[in-house]
Amino acid sequence: MSKKKVLIFSFIFFIFSTNLSAYKIPNKNKIHFDIIRKGKDIGDHIINFKQKNDQLIVTVDTNIKVKVAFVVVYRFEHHSVEIWNNKSLINFSGKTIFEDDREYDVSIKDLGDIYEGSGMDGKFQFSKHVLPSNYWNINVMNENQIFDTQKGIIRETSIKNLGIVELDINDKKIKAHKYVLNANKHPKDKGPFSETTILYNENHELIQFSFNSTKDDTLITIIRSTSD
Repeated sequence: MSKKKVLIFSFIFFIFSTNLSAYKIPNKNKIHFDIIRKGKDIGDHIINFKQKNDQLIVTVDTNIKVKVAFVVVYRFEHHSVEIWNNKSLINFSGKTIFEDDREYDVSIKDLGDIYEGSGMDGKFQFSKHVLPSNYWNINVMNENQIFDTQKGIIRETSIKNLGIVELDINDKKIKAHKYVLNANKHPKDKGPFSETTILYNENHELIQFSFNSTKDDTLITIIRSTSD
């Protein structure tokens, strides 16, 4: 595996969550995204929503495979579960398997006034204003910190609101809210955090996010499937 490919997908899973009042749960309780690189579909990013009384359970699954001559040369896996109660996060657990066989078990526990997080640097406590990195909720675009769900660390963020734009999604012209997000680099990161462009439709549903590889400038686009 070349070094150019190693960091290509490092930022796919910074998917941010916050106050649920701004988000309309899709009618099918599921959103399916295709992950595109150089015009090829290399994986799936799927978000499932389950409402039970006052609780909302959000499950995120991402699987990526890159093949060369029918041989898998790159694999990335991520699974996480968020549990919300009355619009407040009460539990988070996740696991990510990176391309170089690093594995991180990540969690957030509600301790009442604060959260306890656990990740690659061990356990620590942090403010309940800091939420897990899941793009599915647009309100995170107003935050200046995130809990990185891949590694279980806090990152500082800088977000630009570029307003309403018109674009073609699956051969349809739609209006979208456009944001650009940057975050700080952690000492254990193998490269800088890649600037990410994030788009939501008029119902505040995530429809697309994209970034360029910090190694070879390859554009990676995660776009909502035509089946949705």
